[in-house]
Amino acid sequence: MPRVSHQALRHSFRELLASSSCFQTASVFDPMSARIAADLGFEVGILGGSVASLQVLAAPDFALITLSEFVEQAARIGRVAQLPVIADADHGYGNALNVMRTVQELERAGIAALTIEDTLLPAQFGCKSTDLISTEEGVGKVRAALDARVDPELSIIARTNASARPVHEVIHRTRAYQRAGADGICIVGIQDFAHLEQIAEHITIPLMLVTYGNPRLNDNERLAKLGVRIIVAGHGAYFASIKATYDCLREQRQLTRSTSNLSATELAYTYTLPETYLNWARDFMDVQE
Repeated sequence: MPRVSHQALRHSFRELLASSSCFQTASVFDPMSARIAADLGFEVGILGGSVASLQVLAAPDFALITLSEFVEQAARIGRVAQLPVIADADHGYGNALNVMRTVQELERAGIAALTIEDTLLPAQFGCKSTDLISTEEGVGKVRAALDARVDPELSIIARTNASARPVHEVIHRTRAYQRAGADGICIVGIQDFAHLEQIAEHITIPLMLVTYGNPRLNDNERLAKLGVRIIVAGHGAYFASIKATYDCLREQRQLTRSTSNLSATELAYTYTLPETYLNWARDFMDVQE
């Protein structure tokens, strides 16, 4: 398989953003999955922050993974990738200066694009996990990310959660990120097409949606007409790998009849110990649920 330069992959991603079509991402979490995705004809892959936390730490998505751990996994993928890969860079691992470091490290790792979100991460004492930073701080992070990149082909995508705020505030935030120079806007929590239309009419740069497979948004042609270029429906491939490992080891131990057959979601919940982390959060952080 011929090698493709990182710059060429970034250019390919920008061509996707500039097109009139909507593309589904492949969940890539290691070099093998990246090669498989490219061989199957996927136009773009994504390394999810939650998936990296599972893959590296076997921990839930509580912003526990460090920048260096995330970059190491991204670099392993970047060494072999034959398709552009988006990195879910969470909040940029800190403030605007940390965002600059995040961009520099992920660019060297070979990532084609990255998302920086405005969620207040890691969750602060007495705050909810869905709280957002101010729009002004979010703009500062976008501007810092743009200033930090060396290759202008690297795409910086500003991410926000539409379900965490009223529509008028989502519009205010996304327009501010657009004015700051973001190459695209990533939105989580869109409920349906009516919800999307309210927001999309105010945005002129490409949209990326994290839908988690929401059936009310299952129309690629309609999404494309509203400016959506990238869809992240979830990370089914990674969860399938957890299930396959569990089933293979159960069979090896000849436990197929004597133990319950857990689903992929149940397995992830069982082996990441989320209740332990939630109890710690309640004990030490006065978390408001």
